[in-house]
Amino acid sequence: MINVTKTFLPPIAEYTVFVQRAWDNQWLTNRGELVLELEQKLKEYLEVPYVTAMTNGTIPLQIALKMMGKGGEVITTPFSYVATTASIVWENCKPVFVDINPDYLTIDETQIEGVITDKTTAILATHVFGNPCATDVIEAIAKKYNLAVIYDGAHSFGVRYKNRSIFEYGDLSTCSFHATKLFHSGEGGALFTTNSIVQQQLFYHHNFGHDGPLAFHGLGINGKMSELQAAMGLAVFPYLETIISDRKRVVEFYDQNLDLSQIQTLKIRANTEWNYSYYPVIFKNEAQLLAIQKKLNEHQIFPRRYFYPSLNTLPYVQRIAMPVSESISSRIMCLPLYVDLTNEDLNLIVSLIHESIC
Repeated sequence: MINVTKTFLPPIAEYTVFVQRAWDNQWLTNRGELVLELEQKLKEYLEVPYVTAMTNGTIPLQIALKMMGKGGEVITTPFSYVATTASIVWENCKPVFVDINPDYLTIDETQIEGVITDKTTAILATHVFGNPCATDVIEAIAKKYNLAVIYDGAHSFGVRYKNRSIFEYGDLSTCSFHATKLFHSGEGGALFTTNSIVQQQLFYHHNFGHDGPLAFHGLGINGKMSELQAAMGLAVFPYLETIISDRKRVVEFYDQNLDLSQIQTLKIRANTEWNYSYYPVIFKNEAQLLAIQKKLNEHQIFPRRYFYPSLNTLPYVQRIAMPVSESISSRIMCLPLYVDLTNEDLNLIVSLIHESIC
């Protein structure tokens, strides 16, 4: 069976070394030494000043929106994972959708200014498949209208844009460390900022609002990462370059062997050091996608329709037509991409796609 992805697992003995430290410390949560060590490694590797590790990748979005959405209208993309929109609604804000660029698949920055109202409080944009948004334009608009900028960087671990970490952009950036991601801690995630005041606020928010053991700074929830999650992250961390290079090999195989005259692929924005996180392909129509999916499934190959459906069609949002996103969502599928995917498997995937297209 070939799934769309497979979790990278370090040697269990190496994971156990970190777990043993937690056992020896008798400290499994509440920001023990493993969480602190992981945060420091992430700061150095990603070149960002403030990293707060959390229990999953959705809590950072919710905290960011609690801080900066303020119950108002949040301009966002209809082309992302459901957590992006769900977090806006969950935090009692209103999602205001803007359609996407058909090449980069990120929010169409040229349409943002047209939907700003006196109720707009923030822009929440997704770096789709690790492809950066047009950050300069978005942040100029935000500055003009005094809006907060939050970037959903769930797919963006290790991405650099214009010689800066992708997580340096905006007021806050998030990332997912889910088991399916390039870097993972089983479950997990993080919030990033370059602003010390914002860091202080988000830190309190993720730890019940604590200001020391007996005092409270303000409202908070429990977003803390456990020591066992941090142990997995620390065990995976030494393999990052291997993971990225092997994923690059798979991406290059697809690029060189797929008939790209028949299939649209993701256009990476200029000045981007990409992380090879996903390999989305866009077919001519949904019927062609379904035929190819069926053919692959018959051979125990399971790509994923990702992202589908377009988020403006969710039952709990006001439905407004987003023609580009709706079209792309109906025709896009991510092909298998993970470490140790063999050339034999890749040849089979490509040949089956070509048989179905022809």
